[in-house]
Amino acid sequence: MLRVLGSQRTLCDRLSRREMLRAGGLGLAGLSLADLLRYEDAARASETPRPSSFGRAKSLILIHLYGSPCQLEWVDLKPHAPIEIRGELGGIPSTLPGCDVCELYPSMAKVMDRTTVIRSMSHPYPIHGVAYALTGVPTIDVAMEISPRDPKHWPFVGSVIEYVDSLRPRDGRPFDVPQNIALPFPFSSKRVGEVPRAGPYAAFLGEQYNPVWTNYVGTANRSTRMELGALRFNDPEPYVGLEPGSYFVVPSATSLQPGITLDRLDGRRTLLEQIDAGRATLERAVGDARLDRYQQMAFSLLQSDKLRNALDLRLEPERTREEYGHTLFGQSCLAARRLVEAGSRVVTVMWDEFGLAGHAWDTHYDQYRRLKEALAPGFDTAWHGLILDLERRGLLDDTLVVCTSEHGRTPQINSVAGRDHWSRVYATLVAGGGVKQGFVLGASDKHGGEVADRPVSPKDLLATIYHLLGIDHRLLIHDGLGRPLPLVDGEVVHEMLA
Repeated sequence: MLRVLGSQRTLCDRLSRREMLRAGGLGLAGLSLADLLRYEDAARASETPRPSSFGRAKSLILIHLYGSPCQLEWVDLKPHAPIEIRGELGGIPSTLPGCDVCELYPSMAKVMDRTTVIRSMSHPYPIHGVAYALTGVPTIDVAMEISPRDPKHWPFVGSVIEYVDSLRPRDGRPFDVPQNIALPFPFSSKRVGEVPRAGPYAAFLGEQYNPVWTNYVGTANRSTRMELGALRFNDPEPYVGLEPGSYFVVPSATSLQPGITLDRLDGRRTLLEQIDAGRATLERAVGDARLDRYQQMAFSLLQSDKLRNALDLRLEPERTREEYGHTLFGQSCLAARRLVEAGSRVVTVMWDEFGLAGHAWDTHYDQYRRLKEALAPGFDTAWHGLILDLERRGLLDDTLVVCTSEHGRTPQINSVAGRDHWSRVYATLVAGGGVKQGFVLGASDKHGGEVADRPVSPKDLLATIYHLLGIDHRLLIHDGLGRPLPLVDGEVVHEMLA
């Protein structure tokens, strides 16, 4: 990944203090190779051997449905509850006995036997806490939710995986695809109405470990309507439909990406510029081998045909593209499979807001129309296509697929035919990469409003992801103040492991 400077304070020889500390392995944030090796040696020497599931997954496809689907109209139906709770939609049997799904997901129903369904996700923060769901941060509030640069934030799970992996000895060859890449466009950048949201950022690990974001190239061909106060949206939306022929690109390092102002851009430099400006000093500090490794990495990502080809969905047979569906979410899932095939370690697919804030799966009002027209069809086709395609190509056993969100939605339907935020219980889907096939974990009560059995926190889910990717979640990293912190304060959910 191309590195960019954080603090621009420099020493008299023009090498920044942060760069000097990082070059020597003594940075205030993170941990050094020596720290990692000592920890792993201690773990190997302990009396408790690691289970066979540790490190089973080679890669992760992380799907986040921003706004949050309702558990009762997805995979935790309550057909015997009153109508104001169960809603107007019925259920259909799936290939997983005991797990009927909403009638809007007939294709998903066919692959539920490949899936672990967690019906007892729970936490105390019913806000759009993407950061709480996808990082180790112990608490969240609205002020943090809309402040991506708040120093209290912890690093995104993909950033942690890339960071820890980068410390392990390799053969010296650079990666020619990003190890932490996200689709379809920079988070929270395609809608109006609110400030940017926190979540998928590297926090105190440094901006160089932020995901590499793509942008899509394509034309929406179906419209959807939405209201947000006085604002109206009734325009073509790519999540509802795309013209065939769409694809993805990683914007050039020289172009101004969405959300990057000229002031911010002025304070950033590419890795190659850092190397050129401080080459003599860096050579003395870290030696030619380390210098060459980073220089090659920069060139590799800029010039990689492998990355460009993985993102160019026009190289994929049209039949496969149709299996995922010609929507932005469907084609993002297809690109995720291609990136994993090309060697990416973590690929994140965000079903994000588009047009207006409060879009995506944030169904406070008119939920059933939005589910039928704009949400369920795209998800149903894409999830089915992704699971079967990974399986067909022999990738599912090595690829962990996690589909989650910030919270669930209220059991009670509100006065405007929607459901509001609800974090006491919600659902998550997990497949491949070392988890059980055809398994239901936990349960909600008769109205789908409280956990009745085996609560699972987002931190437990993250601990399980780290475990399956071969990283001990108890590993200590250091924040910007030098304080030692565990990657996440959660426990591995062993019941769901194969």
